[in-house]
Amino acid sequence: MSMNIYLNMQPNESESVLIHNLRKMKDQLGFRIVLCSAIFIILTQNRALADLDSESHGVNSESVGEEEWEMVQRKGMQFTLNGQPFYVNGFNTYWMMTLAADNSTRGKVTEVFQQASAVGMTVGRTWAFNDGQWRALQKSPSVYDEEVFKALDFVVSEARKYKIRLILSLVNNWDAYGGKAQYVKWGNASGLNLTSDDDFFTNPTLRNFYQSHVRTVLNRVNTFTNITYKKDPTIFAWELMNEPRCPSDPSGDKLQSWIQEMAVFVKSLDAKHLVEIGLEGFYGPSAPVRTRFNPNPYAAQVGTDFIRNNQVLGIDFASVHVYPDSWISPAVSNSFLEFTSSWMQAHVEDAEMYLGMPVLFTEFGVSAHDPGFNTSFRDMMLNTVYKMTLNSTRKGGAGAGSLVWQVFPQGAEFMDDGYAVYLTRAHTASKIISLQSKRLAIFNSLCSWRCRWGCKKKNHTALDALLTHDEL
Repeated sequence: MSMNIYLNMQPNESESVLIHNLRKMKDQLGFRIVLCSAIFIILTQNRALADLDSESHGVNSESVGEEEWEMVQRKGMQFTLNGQPFYVNGFNTYWMMTLAADNSTRGKVTEVFQQASAVGMTVGRTWAFNDGQWRALQKSPSVYDEEVFKALDFVVSEARKYKIRLILSLVNNWDAYGGKAQYVKWGNASGLNLTSDDDFFTNPTLRNFYQSHVRTVLNRVNTFTNITYKKDPTIFAWELMNEPRCPSDPSGDKLQSWIQEMAVFVKSLDAKHLVEIGLEGFYGPSAPVRTRFNPNPYAAQVGTDFIRNNQVLGIDFASVHVYPDSWISPAVSNSFLEFTSSWMQAHVEDAEMYLGMPVLFTEFGVSAHDPGFNTSFRDMMLNTVYKMTLNSTRKGGAGAGSLVWQVFPQGAEFMDDGYAVYLTRAHTASKIISLQSKRLAIFNSLCSWRCRWGCKKKNHTALDALLTHDEL
């Protein structure tokens, strides 16, 4: 409405008309907001339920428009995608590059994505490293096997087809697939006199070796999609290292220095993608009160420090692993579930109170090799982790999701470390995973910053019902 109308009126007349019209506009605006919210909720709920009740939750490459495939971002304590929250139900399958390097086993990679997509999983985590080992990606410092690199290209391209994003880990703490021990071997072969695997974190030559690998991976142009890795929205995040530990320095200073340098280095090459460390979540010297949540006294002596490490410039979200069978006792018991709940809750609280960032539980599971293991207990573990995630999700909190260790297709049993979940035959586990995916998908659809309807809206009755209902 033009302001000239008001300017031509007498003061009293102008004021009364203006007030009347402002009230009318306010009423109309309020009605429009409510109407917009109602329509949006109904449409997105129906769309989410229709999509998720279909035979497959996944979307193939033909139905994913380029405009829909955006990079996941971080907004405060939440991941966001296209202006909506992005809470994660995901999985690990570490060996995909290795099996993709052989045409006879490459199909197993496709099966992983097909099956994970069919139960609604949206993020996978896998290795972007294999240093000096069988089917090595990096045969020696800065020397790569192009066929294995093409296998990693295939993994990324297949993930995109099934609308699954990837966390790519860049080196291992452990000896499997080379890890920091292989970097130390390369250093000694080049004339250095290194005596500890932890020299990986401090020696300038080894730091350069690592940075060279990071630069090579991030600048890689995918031979299937012709997209540079650092520009590809398929990649959810870069992980500096799988489960870094530096037990030679319980103070944590050595690892802290390494994280500070490498986080900034990755961001200097790729400012768009998210970056996380790869921590297990152990509390260290900077937070002595929180060490009571550690699974055992030794956890505070391995050189990691959850809160301090994640306060480093360039780190976008925190990672935590959940392995009571490795950390407390190999014998299955209800103490596993009690520990899991308190461990997760502590880290969600820290992410909200001290870090102001999302926390993703990037590995959790229980091994079939554990004394007393049965599939019912594994299902209880799944339900415990998912419940803790939902407790944060329903509040719009920092608990951003979880990734089970690990999803396997049939025929890949020779790679099974005991934790494999075979979705095609673990029917109850598949239903639990699928239900969690549905709940998070509905929440992600309904809980939006659009139409002024936010995650922190006071009335959660309808949303709570959706997140707690056993059948959707």
